[in-house]
Amino acid sequence: MPEPIAADAPETRLTILDPGHRPSAKAPYAWALTSTLWWIPLSIVVWFVFFHGPARDWRWVAVAALAALGVAGLLIMPAWRYQIHRWEIGATAIYTRSGWLTQERRIAPIARIQTVDTERGPVEQLLGLSTVTITTASSAGKVRISALDKPVADAMAAQLAVIVGELSDDAT
Repeated sequence: MPEPIAADAPETRLTILDPGHRPSAKAPYAWALTSTLWWIPLSIVVWFVFFHGPARDWRWVAVAALAALGVAGLLIMPAWRYQIHRWEIGATAIYTRSGWLTQERRIAPIARIQTVDTERGPVEQLLGLSTVTITTASSAGKVRISALDKPVADAMAAQLAVIVGELSDDAT
């Protein structure tokens, strides 16, 4: 049984610092373009359902809602996400902060890393970006650091490979 802390013991405070690195400056453009690729087919469906289908009486409500959501997805979301998203590789852990409506902070111990992958979808290829996915021995799932410049992502993957390779245990 642990001993109780004495009332006159000095207070110990743990401070978790926010990660310092941002994604690429091209990240908002990637997120806006990806959002546009979702909005185009949705707009077509709304056009046919509300202008040529049985729901014609609701068409202007649908257009207003679609326009409001479209503005949020194209203008507000990318800038907001860019202000939130951060990453950092520390001596013992990887720190990330992501999201926009729902924000998440993750701390993944380097000793628990199992794989490090980089991927580039069509929009990322167009803009010279990559996503680094770090799989750990954790029930919380993968850590994804998106919208990094390709050279930064490649350097991060190489750095993590060296760090993990230097650890004595196999992280399983």
